Amino acid sequence: MDFAFLMAEQRIKEAIDNGDFDHLPGKGKPLELEDLSSVPPELRIGYKILKNANILPEEVQLKKEMMTLQDLIDCCMDPSEKEKLKKKWNEKSLRFNSLMEKRSLTRSSVFGAYKDKIYKKF
Repeated sequence: MDFAFLMAEQRIKEAIDNGDFDHLPGKGKPLELEDLSSVPPELRIGYKILKNANILPEEVQLKKEMMTLQDLIDCCMDPSEKEKLKKKWNEKSLRFNSLMEKRSLTRSSVFGAYKDKIYKKF
């Protein structure tokens, strides 16, 4: 074992003995494990980092915006405003489909399955 590993272990043991870890949030509670089975394995760590930073993947953000626009279109009574909303929805839809198609071509099998899961989720 290398010196840095031994020093780290020694400091952790000292912190435990001093009670430095006694008042941490979540102490004594089970870990909350996330279900990342719908994300391809090679994308999981990247998506986990994005999630911890409160950043949504582009395709998820686009899909959410499309759903919001669709709700607005359904409720809108003004024809001119409805046309503007439909135009925005079409732009988002084209971007989403382009993004998913591009990814499907890059890694056809992985992103094909991932694309289907995103469509089903929303």
